[in-house]
Amino acid sequence: MMKQWIERLEGRIREKRPGTGLPDSGCEELIKIVNLCKVYDTGTMKVIGLRNINLTIRRGEFVAIMGQSGSGKSTFMNILGCLDRPAIGHYYLDGIDINAMDDDQLSLIRNKKIGFVFQSFNLIARTSAVKNVEIPMIYARKPKKERRQRALVLLEKVGLGQRFEHMPNELSGGQRQRVAIARALANEPPLILADEPTGNLDTASSIEIMEIFSELHREGATVVVVTHEENIAAFTHRIIRFQDGKVVSDEINPNPTVTGHENHMEGLYHVGNNGKEA
Repeated sequence: MMKQWIERLEGRIREKRPGTGLPDSGCEELIKIVNLCKVYDTGTMKVIGLRNINLTIRRGEFVAIMGQSGSGKSTFMNILGCLDRPAIGHYYLDGIDINAMDDDQLSLIRNKKIGFVFQSFNLIARTSAVKNVEIPMIYARKPKKERRQRALVLLEKVGLGQRFEHMPNELSGGQRQRVAIARALANEPPLILADEPTGNLDTASSIEIMEIFSELHREGATVVVVTHEENIAAFTHRIIRFQDGKVVSDEINPNPTVTGHENHMEGLYHVGNNGKEA
């Protein structure tokens, strides 16, 4: 029954994006934002969260979204992650007009199109690392054996192959974030969206996490990192700055930070269930 429901949802999405299937549209622009505004109605007044945003992010870009508290970057991240909707304008993700999707369709898109990495890790406390990584694949209805194999391979690739049975409270902050990254990659999404991924980490762990994102970018992943830290944004290749709900600058980073350790995780993004590049 669940499989048939997912197939019906995928069919409805394809109908709204003629000529393409749910996996990949082949469109070079993975993200396209057109005249996007977000307004919050508090009951007594209306607050503008985002003002007339227009931008595109191509496949394979490594982008930082920056801004101080109240700048609009978190609101923008929620819209990119299909956790919120714009009041005005359009958001196209992999050729899909997100505004045209209902809640069930958005849930399916989040599961298959976006890999989330959060500041607070968002791991299930009483569940092992490997089972945490399996969770998105459970919702995607992948067979149990395939889920287990892929989760183990992903944990091996992020350096936690010997800790797959550990509970989150038995892991350091950096290790928990590695589990979260492995979970984000479970369904091979075209977009990796990281919200302040180093906010709860020390300097050494922060560098290790950004090395993983750098390797994912090198292998062709589209990675968007929301951060307020300049040294974290320095790893990315493009920096978009928000202020008062508007984009105030959008610049290429000519000299991204490179540590030389990224290749230790080669094959992470396109890894198959046997550990080889898919």
